[in-house]
Amino acid sequence: MSDSFRTRLRRGDLLVGTIVGLDAPEVIEILVGAGFDWLFLDAEHAPASPQNLQRLIIAAGSTPCLVRLPTQDEIWVKRALDSGAAGIIVPQVNTAAQAANIVRYAKYPPEGARGIGIARALGYGYEVADYIGRANAETVVMVQAEHLEAVRNIEAIAAVPGIDGFFVGPYDLSASMGKTGQVADPEVVAAIDTVSRAGKARSLSLGIFGVSPESVAPRIAAGYTLVACGVDTMLLGNGARAVAQALKPAR
Repeated sequence: MSDSFRTRLRRGDLLVGTIVGLDAPEVIEILVGAGFDWLFLDAEHAPASPQNLQRLIIAAGSTPCLVRLPTQDEIWVKRALDSGAAGIIVPQVNTAAQAANIVRYAKYPPEGARGIGIARALGYGYEVADYIGRANAETVVMVQAEHLEAVRNIEAIAAVPGIDGFFVGPYDLSASMGKTGQVADPEVVAAIDTVSRAGKARSLSLGIFGVSPESVAPRIAAGYTLVACGVDTMLLGNGARAVAQALKPAR
């Protein structure tokens, strides 16, 4: 039996994925075929519904999907996990109390208070005992460090049992510091480094997004192992533009 995605994550394997915002199972199948280790299904900035997310997860087959939730709401946590996601990425987690609530929603008793439903992850009712028996050990809970408040509270957040790691949101973090989009600004970089140190001190996994391999390479060298590189729309757009610009007459 192969190791779970969470086992690979906590072991420190380099796991390369990309962000998916398009609501198309065909896109998922193409990305899986490209060889990504995992897919970042975005329900925060993309118009995703629970029903459509489940269809995308089904299309991904054995490739693990992490769902970035639109809110910290308990119902969204349950819906994402019940649909068969390998885990969740939760935005704007700025305090230890918020992080503790997320863990409680994501884990079954005694580690949490996740409700039991007859859903896809539980084999539509035919694999309830099997799933519940392994879910707590296999469900990934990543919280986003993407605000200056989170950076200030990062050691307390890191100490919350059940958190698997931090997924840094460099663009939102820069905005919260009054430096919107300036992700290479020394103060923004220093804030990201603060998150890195807190995570490493607790042996937590570190994740980050970048628009290109070149942009994430320094973070991989610094110990980030959960990498979301690129976005489906830009991967499509970049490929299409390259073809169009290569073939049309120079203007």
